[in-house]
Amino acid sequence: MEFLYFGNTGWGDELFFATLMTIAVALAAVLIGFFLAAIFTAFKLSKNKILNLIGGIYTTVFRGVHELLVIYLFFFGGSGAVMYVAEIFGYNGYIEVNAFITGAISIGIISGAYSTEVFRGAILSIQRGQFEASEVLGIKKIIYYYKVIIPQMLRLALPNISNVWQITLKDTSLISVTGLVEIMRQSYIAAGSTRDPLFFYSFAAVLYLLLTYLSMQLINKLETKYRRGY
Repeated sequence: MEFLYFGNTGWGDELFFATLMTIAVALAAVLIGFFLAAIFTAFKLSKNKILNLIGGIYTTVFRGVHELLVIYLFFFGGSGAVMYVAEIFGYNGYIEVNAFITGAISIGIISGAYSTEVFRGAILSIQRGQFEASEVLGIKKIIYYYKVIIPQMLRLALPNISNVWQITLKDTSLISVTGLVEIMRQSYIAAGSTRDPLFFYSFAAVLYLLLTYLSMQLINKLETKYRRGY
């Protein structure tokens, strides 16, 4: 257990900050995913065939392509795109994009694809009569969605949002390939330094299970609150 001591004698502080980094990336990715899901859910529910097609392509591609490939695409492709723009302005050096931003965006896009289907399914579960009632009463769609539809959608979607969060949390381990020091990357460094991979990878598994357990407890409380209606 001396490996987990804080300070120069152990890896406790490094693993602690790596855990915070994992949580930060996961939260940023989920927020990006919710933002994208709000847009593409509207696309998929739209009567416009082009928008509907765009929404379908987004969810199909980013749920079908392996997460690691998406991360590589944005990390290395992002650097290439930035360097191409920089060359236009006369700069020919290498530019590396920020690993945190790249990881959060790439995982956020994947999370958004899953969240889009969750939100779409939740809205479709709402009784059609409520939509018809809003039209009869002449309520503006923006107000009606904000006051009536979105609260119901969140209540219905919350169990599946929990699954999306768990997927996103586990996907953060893939960002280690970009050099960002989160749980997996720090465990790899510590295992290589101490030559005790079994201990550190087992401890990484414990950290992921702990984060999963704590987040599940929080989401279960939110589900209970929404079921009560307040």
